[in-house]
Amino acid sequence: MTTPQHIAYADCFSGVSGNMFLGALLHAGLDGKLLYEAIEKLDIGPVSLDITTKNDNSIASISVVVKGEGRSELRKLSSILHILDKSGLPQKVIAKSAAVFRELAAAEAKVHGISIEDVHFHELGAIDTIVDIVGTVIGLYYLGIERLTSSSVPLGRGIIRCAHGSLPLPAPAVCELLSGIPVHGVDIEQELVTPTGAALLKVLAESFGPMEPMTVEKTGYGSGSHVLPDNRPNLFRLIIGRAHTANEAQEVEIIETNLDDWNPEGFPYVCDLLISRGALDVSLAPQQTKKGRPGFRLQVICAPAYSQILKTIILSETSAIGLRYRKEHRTTLKRGPVFVETEWGKVQAKKVQSPSGIRITPEYEACREIALLHDVPLQQVYEAVHRASGDMK
Repeated sequence: MTTPQHIAYADCFSGVSGNMFLGALLHAGLDGKLLYEAIEKLDIGPVSLDITTKNDNSIASISVVVKGEGRSELRKLSSILHILDKSGLPQKVIAKSAAVFRELAAAEAKVHGISIEDVHFHELGAIDTIVDIVGTVIGLYYLGIERLTSSSVPLGRGIIRCAHGSLPLPAPAVCELLSGIPVHGVDIEQELVTPTGAALLKVLAESFGPMEPMTVEKTGYGSGSHVLPDNRPNLFRLIIGRAHTANEAQEVEIIETNLDDWNPEGFPYVCDLLISRGALDVSLAPQQTKKGRPGFRLQVICAPAYSQILKTIILSETSAIGLRYRKEHRTTLKRGPVFVETEWGKVQAKKVQSPSGIRITPEYEACREIALLHDVPLQQVYEAVHRASGDMK
């Protein structure tokens, strides 16, 4: 049986910044010594992390303040990428960290009307920015997080004073970074989302919306430095667990939409994405739509717990501007994987228990792999599985 995927949910109920994200990872179990050792590989000079436990509205959390000795350099993107390349950190950490810096540089460049290479990472200090970004990516890597999703992002209002002068909130770079990401306004005159926090979500989060079904294993809280009105906790929460693999649902939700202006070349990608996020079945049927146009009916079957995630994917990845959905009951036969011995070795098939007895059917992907590997017709592999399965019924 496949181990459920290790996932995390970024709950930005009071916003997010780089140091809040890093604090939440430490609170969730990231080893501080391991983090120090990884940061040292960046070779950016003496760096210390002031890691303290705080209590906000009776909720324990971790506060992280990055300190560098001496004058902080105003590094450009090329120099930061060079630091990453020579660090010796795992390649996945380097690649994702570099992607975050590129997004941040692109946003700042667009806001200020300059080239990406002319952007200096100075808003939080060069060392702060580097440690917050690389430390967060390191934390997710070493905690084994395979997928990160996020809530909608709250945005405050007002004016903030920084190196560029007075800027409106949300900061212009934050607006650029959060393009295409669900956000909502909060009636607070405070910066809730920093450019670093927005860049981390932009690159690391695969989707935004409600938390998907999971078995929760641990929760970490990262503390911010602001005092928010209405006694609101200034915290960022990271919920970590295993993707929930539910028993086969006998009550399912059917989600449908008609598409008459969509390029069907994208269907294999959308289908794989929907299946990976919990869809039980995905189908696309040709039909004649309004005004005599040829089109398609996209139908997705899922357990109700996964419906919101799948609706978001359909509305994001197709031309659909609306969906219809309903609950239905179903009856399914007991089934499971089985391996049959053939002349090419063991091949996976499906064992189904029906009212008339047991039947074993070939699994397409397994048979396809054998056919390609041994350069034999696919139908020949199917026939071999059927012959070999005769003794197993």
